[in-house]
Amino acid sequence: MHRRLIVPSALAATLLLAIPASAATSSPGAPGIGDPYYPASGNGGYDVSHYDLRLTYQPATDLLQGTATLLTTPQQPLSRFNLDFGLPVSEVRVGGRKADFAKEGDQELVITPAAPLEKGRPVAVVVRYAGKPSELSIGGWTAWHRTPDGGVAAQEPDSAVWWFPSNDHPLDKATYDISVAVPDGTQAISNGVLQSQSSRLGWTRFNWRSNRPQASYLATLAVGKFDITTDRTADGLPILNAYSKDLGDNAGAARASVERTGEVAEWLTGIFGPYPFNALGGYVPNVKSGYALETQTRPFYSPRQFANGANVSLVVHELAHQWYGDSVSVDGWKDIWVNEGFARYGQWLWSEKEGEGTAQELADWVYAQHPADDAFWTVKPGDPGPDKQFDLAVYDRGALALQALRNEIGDEDFFAILKGWPTEYAYKNAKVGDFVAFAERVSGKPLAALFDTWLYEPSKPAAPAAANARAARSESVAPQPPASWKKIAATNSVHDHGH
Repeated sequence: MHRRLIVPSALAATLLLAIPASAATSSPGAPGIGDPYYPASGNGGYDVSHYDLRLTYQPATDLLQGTATLLTTPQQPLSRFNLDFGLPVSEVRVGGRKADFAKEGDQELVITPAAPLEKGRPVAVVVRYAGKPSELSIGGWTAWHRTPDGGVAAQEPDSAVWWFPSNDHPLDKATYDISVAVPDGTQAISNGVLQSQSSRLGWTRFNWRSNRPQASYLATLAVGKFDITTDRTADGLPILNAYSKDLGDNAGAARASVERTGEVAEWLTGIFGPYPFNALGGYVPNVKSGYALETQTRPFYSPRQFANGANVSLVVHELAHQWYGDSVSVDGWKDIWVNEGFARYGQWLWSEKEGEGTAQELADWVYAQHPADDAFWTVKPGDPGPDKQFDLAVYDRGALALQALRNEIGDEDFFAILKGWPTEYAYKNAKVGDFVAFAERVSGKPLAALFDTWLYEPSKPAAPAAANARAARSESVAPQPPASWKKIAATNSVHDHGH
């Protein structure tokens, strides 16, 4: 038996008036941003405009202590919201007031503010934390690399979870101030411009700033003992490169490659337009991993990438990403071709510039290396699936798609597209379909069928007539790779992100 409580209408109205409108209509933010490849990545309900990270790291123990301040704007009335983070948290404040928080799973930090948040009203979220990143494993892998003298955060599609709380998806880009204190004699390398450094009581604090929107996975931290070189581009942008003091036999080749960063960036501005950020450089820490990553303004290079000598083509690849991948970022991870196909094609253009094989010769070679029954052709660069996101086909077949476009529309329109796209979508996110539409608009030609053939059909496309003619002329000659191929192929492991 139950009784129904009847409230007089006048009293009901009074009770409703006593409840703040935001509380009456607020709801939780989604625990994911909606990317089908990585459902747990990112979060819904708010946007972050800036991260201020104040950190202290002790290399001897791998203890990272931090206070992260996130400047956020709710996109809906929020009763609670999530951040992506894995380390232990001691306190959360929202709008200056203590907030309740709880961990769910490996990477969800669920925050319930003292009062619901209003849509469109900016609020600061402060998270205090401490932990050892090397002890954090998510899905059986880690983005944190212990080194003999420190640690490194560099990984794709996410690395922030290991060292700072974030809305961890490229759809929510922000500016960054990253301040890191480390023991004297040790350096902290991060993104952007080194604003200042100071020492006190045995600790040195390094203050870095990235003043253009940056995806969370492109934020990087490297603590260790480095040899550092500095310079400026012809346009006055600061260049800072850092090399672990213990790179062994790879040290010379690493320097011979990364020290050409300014030269390569200058050349790329002629292809892709003005450099989009406030600094550039690269760093080579003493890590065991074998990949490289386009961490914004300061790419990460594994020393293993230089085991067979200098490789400027690798630097070309990671710097091309500063336009294609960093400034223009994926809308969802299925759009990875908008990053990788273009970075690979940048390597082909560098080969063409250096007289070591034209982009067409490289395209012909790649096409010939994979017979029709090769699984290479079953990967769809335009939507490869999460298990094939960094498959070689996304890179090489992705670059073949661009050569096919170049042949279809001619060099004038092709290079206008390569330069116009990073301007049209600077600091924004874009889909594969956005690029197709842009290419059609610039060239004035229907291109959907061409892109469908090269990016989505799970089979080997028919060779273009020009390629057939070249093959017929040289059928009596054993095929030889272009001179640049060995160096380009040596960078294939840039797509092996270790998970």
